[in-house]
Amino acid sequence: MSNIAHDTEIETQSPGGCGPLFPAPDSSVKSTRQQLFEAVRAAGAISRMDLSRQTGFSPATVTQTSADLIASGLIEETDLPRRDSDGGRGRPPVGLKVRPSAGVVIGVKISDRSNSAVVLDLAGRLLGSATLPAPPTARSTEEILREAEDIVRAGLRDAGREGARPDAIALGLPGMVDFDLGRVLWCPFMEEADIPLRDLLCARLGAPVRIDNDANLLALAELWFGEGRGLDNFAVVSIEHGVGMGLVINHRLHRGGMGHGMEIGHTKVQLDGALCRCGQRGCLEAYVADYALVREAHTALNLSHQNPSADDMLETLYRQAKEGNALARTIFSRAGRYLAVGLANVVTLFDPALILLSGDRLRYDFLYAEEVLSETRTLTHRPGRPPTPVEIHAWGDLVWARGAGALALDFATETLVG
Repeated sequence: MSNIAHDTEIETQSPGGCGPLFPAPDSSVKSTRQQLFEAVRAAGAISRMDLSRQTGFSPATVTQTSADLIASGLIEETDLPRRDSDGGRGRPPVGLKVRPSAGVVIGVKISDRSNSAVVLDLAGRLLGSATLPAPPTARSTEEILREAEDIVRAGLRDAGREGARPDAIALGLPGMVDFDLGRVLWCPFMEEADIPLRDLLCARLGAPVRIDNDANLLALAELWFGEGRGLDNFAVVSIEHGVGMGLVINHRLHRGGMGHGMEIGHTKVQLDGALCRCGQRGCLEAYVADYALVREAHTALNLSHQNPSADDMLETLYRQAKEGNALARTIFSRAGRYLAVGLANVVTLFDPALILLSGDRLRYDFLYAEEVLSETRTLTHRPGRPPTPVEIHAWGDLVWARGAGALALDFATETLVG
């Protein structure tokens, strides 16, 4: 089991394009146009012959369909780097790439600390971004709609597209989200429950909208822009204000049979245990998430006569643990052990090729110390079974909005290309 730390944001746009490098098993239900378009975008730039070999479509079909996509303004021709076998003579080989101006999408993350947005072109390149503060208190549905409207405007303004109508918007937030119905069943900072947020946002923003759980968006960010592009299956476990999970199976996001599964933070690790913000007891996040650490820190640091912010309390707890405070180290150690149980359950249930740990709390290295990873190995040890690799991806906060951008790109592609 490996432990590899990363501190940088997911690349704005790699030369290799964006999107899954391999089509999902059900990709054949998509139109030929869409399959070829997505293969071009994933490659970044590709020749017609390589496109034919990669997709299995005949050269004639690739030529005819690419001509149609060019005429529609969705892709364009581009010079490709010469290969050694070309001999260096004549004009450079001609390939295909997505025409960046073919469309614009926006990805949004709403949270109880800050809201963020990214603006992407149809090739997945970053055009602009914005981050605005968010209140830590519970908000009404109207307040959430207004915040979404403000962050979308800020993102478009940063991209130089103020007043433009995006081809698609995707929004993520924590809690239980029914993706198919577009409803927020429960969110820790929303006053109301079971809200038709997707339809309300469509009416408010004047553009097509999709909504999803924020942990799913983290998995999409890895699948479209990160290390998951070439993986058949992997899991992303996020540790922030809560604990979430996104799961990719056969190159596509798996949401569960009813559209709101993978809620690892609300799996039970202790019967009649600590109170979770969802209202139940014994949930994993009630021992690992920041509010759980804050609850323990308040007692450990003897702060009953003070009222510091949650972030200040966590930083103080972490500093004291680093300085050798036994009680502070015990709090992180217990959280790490519960996290090991959660990761072991993910391995046992889904057997992913890779687990990626992500989120702001990953800067607290006690949560992924070697003792935690070792306990996960112990809990999942089976004769002949190699340990599941675990990597640490402590990306910047915009990664959540980038994942929403991937969802918006997928949605816009169906509309514009399919």
